[in-house]
Amino acid sequence: MMVAVLGNGQLGKMLQQAGQRIGVDVQMLDVLSDRYPGNDTIVTVEREHWPVNPYTDALQRHPNWLNHEALSNLSNRIRQKTLLDELGVATAPWHVPGSRTTQPELHDLLGSDIFLKRAEGGYDGRGQKRLSHLTIEPLPEWATDAIAERAIHFDREVSIIGARNRQGQMCFYGLTENCHQNGVLMVSVHQTDRLAYLQEQAETMLSTVMTALQYVGVMAMELFQVGDQLMVNEIAPRVHNSGHWTQIGASINQFEMHLRAVCDLPLPEPHQFGTSVMVNLLGMEWNPAWLVQGAAQFHWYGKLHKPGRKMGHVNFNHADAKRIVPLLEQLPLPTSYQPAIQWACDILDDSASRKNLFSLLPAIDRIFR
Repeated sequence: MMVAVLGNGQLGKMLQQAGQRIGVDVQMLDVLSDRYPGNDTIVTVEREHWPVNPYTDALQRHPNWLNHEALSNLSNRIRQKTLLDELGVATAPWHVPGSRTTQPELHDLLGSDIFLKRAEGGYDGRGQKRLSHLTIEPLPEWATDAIAERAIHFDREVSIIGARNRQGQMCFYGLTENCHQNGVLMVSVHQTDRLAYLQEQAETMLSTVMTALQYVGVMAMELFQVGDQLMVNEIAPRVHNSGHWTQIGASINQFEMHLRAVCDLPLPEPHQFGTSVMVNLLGMEWNPAWLVQGAAQFHWYGKLHKPGRKMGHVNFNHADAKRIVPLLEQLPLPTSYQPAIQWACDILDDSASRKNLFSLLPAIDRIFR
């Protein structure tokens, strides 16, 4: 069985590794390539944005190109928010600025704190601008191709990952709690029962979107918890960074599940066990110290080093959540990681003696981005 993946980054490589385990031949397609897959090959993606060129245009006309409607709707924030409103799936109040819209007019519509986000492109906090009623200035030129949305204080940020096949069968992973700094995911924590009371609500929201789009494959939905209610932040029609913990904490990881769904292979509910933690390695050089801990599952992407770039990640899993705490504290990380690691340790160790440093995280990451 053949699957081609548009994109040759770390997600494509991990799909390729998962394919080797279950007998699916996965080839990665560079967006600047001229390599056209055979007509019997299933074509999927590891990214929802790519350069427009003759090759990518031709690839989207492939007879087995999947999820054309989903990719079109979810790769653009205006279309994504419109879809959520049409489906009745909760999201923050939003507005599309016009050429003559002013910042005060946006505050009248949406409140004192607003985020302006480019309609296309931009990730990990890029392509965004925060607007405060305390500082009034002209909107940037790109504001007419953007959404403005109300900044909403949330209790925690979570994500859910699910999969759907052509027959409409779906399965889901448990909610994952995430910690961002400066808009970039630092650490994810998954505990089997911790967020179980929100699981059904999250599954309903994600299944509503997947069904409406007749989506095939793995989809990730980032959510914010406000009280006992969930609100969609963004949706990714692909495997997702916040699901990397499934490589160590689930019987079928998200990469294998995506291939099962697109290839019409069995789609059982994955067994999820213990407590799992994923730590992104941002802007770091390769370090043999990552290999010291026998409890750590180390993934290195082999990319050209750049400051702030996702260079790899480390996964942990244990039946006793508190046993992961010293492992996290021993990781050779820059001091900038301290708030995120402490945040995870506070979740894993609920002892009264451990001080909660979650308040040290930048304020921008405690509100709806």
